[in-house]
Amino acid sequence: MGILAFGISHKSASVDLRGQIAFAPEIVVQALQAALVSMKAEEIALLSTCNRTEIYLQGEVSDQQLLNWLASSKGLELRQLESCYYCHRDEDAIRHMMRVASGLDSLVLGEPQIFGQIKSAYAVGREAGTVSTYLNQAFQQAFSAAKRVRSETAIGQNPVSVAYASVSLAEQIFTDLNSAHALLIGAGETIELVARHLKEKNIGQITVANRTLNRAQELAADFSAEAILLSDIPDVLHRADIVISSTASQLPILGKGAVEAALKRRKHKPMFMVDIAVPRDIESQVEELADVYLYSVDDLEEVIQDNMRARQVAADLGQTIIDQDVQSWAKQQRALAAVDTIKAFRDSVEIIRDGEVEKARSALERGQDAVEVINTLARNLTNKLLHKPTTKLKQASEEGRDDTIHVAHELFDLNKK
Repeated sequence: MGILAFGISHKSASVDLRGQIAFAPEIVVQALQAALVSMKAEEIALLSTCNRTEIYLQGEVSDQQLLNWLASSKGLELRQLESCYYCHRDEDAIRHMMRVASGLDSLVLGEPQIFGQIKSAYAVGREAGTVSTYLNQAFQQAFSAAKRVRSETAIGQNPVSVAYASVSLAEQIFTDLNSAHALLIGAGETIELVARHLKEKNIGQITVANRTLNRAQELAADFSAEAILLSDIPDVLHRADIVISSTASQLPILGKGAVEAALKRRKHKPMFMVDIAVPRDIESQVEELADVYLYSVDDLEEVIQDNMRARQVAADLGQTIIDQDVQSWAKQQRALAAVDTIKAFRDSVEIIRDGEVEKARSALERGQDAVEVINTLARNLTNKLLHKPTTKLKQASEEGRDDTIHVAHELFDLNKK
């Protein structure tokens, strides 16, 4: 029974198709249990994110069975899936699971969120009763490899998103963000990510300014922040140590004059500004002011590209780590493959032993000499244990199967004279 990793991801399918095959969290347990019965698999787990839907499975299941089940589950035609799926088996499947868990297969190289998502997929599989011995081992190997990649490389140390890069730059300028006040202009996805990263860095205070107060209040509520309108910015700008702006405005929101006035009220205490918007939210002339550190989206792109190159170097090292762990897993599997043979061999030997010991006991009870009984026991054990191997070796020699003879020498550590 082999392990496989079957899926569709950002590398193989459009966002629309990925959306169609995604599984909502509340139906995953039911889907897993249905799939186990439908495909007669031994074990199964399901990972479903915005960038991928993957099935990890233990059992003799074909690509076609998986395609049929997925198409049927999602009400799709087979032709929609046949050109964009992938299926890895055995060592390749384990390697793929390790790459996914490590972030080496992610849209954003090295992103850490996928590790939590694949751990959740494992936990749900255990809850559904569809993950046991074999997939448990596979997941544990993937988790171990991911932790090694994180701890032994710098793949997660270089920010590669605009939001995270903005916060990282702020952290370089303000060594203690606990006492800093951040003004976030806009309330879209990027600003939400900025707020999240700032909160993780224990920022002292956040103010969210937006064109509509309702949206600013919604975002502010998630981060214990203050919400204001764009028109209120001049009243609070002097309190802001950090200003990060990302709106869809076609005209600048902050001009040189407003910033200059705020600096005077701050007694020229430095301000850090990041303008992520295109076109600009902050007039370029603001950069001329002393005590202002202004970065544009182009400046951030340079930082991100440099960091992406650094992550790629780390990813190459991470792949080496994964290859080592795959070899370790394969070695363990080969060792496990011998377990049944070893057990059968021991059982056959113990049957012979028990039979001869019983004969020896009977002989002793009949009063036979103990030394003679021991000698008989040893001779009979030797003859019976060697009978089958000796017969097979003679047959192999007669048939010219020298490989069997060589294996016997290695197996019993014989010195051929």
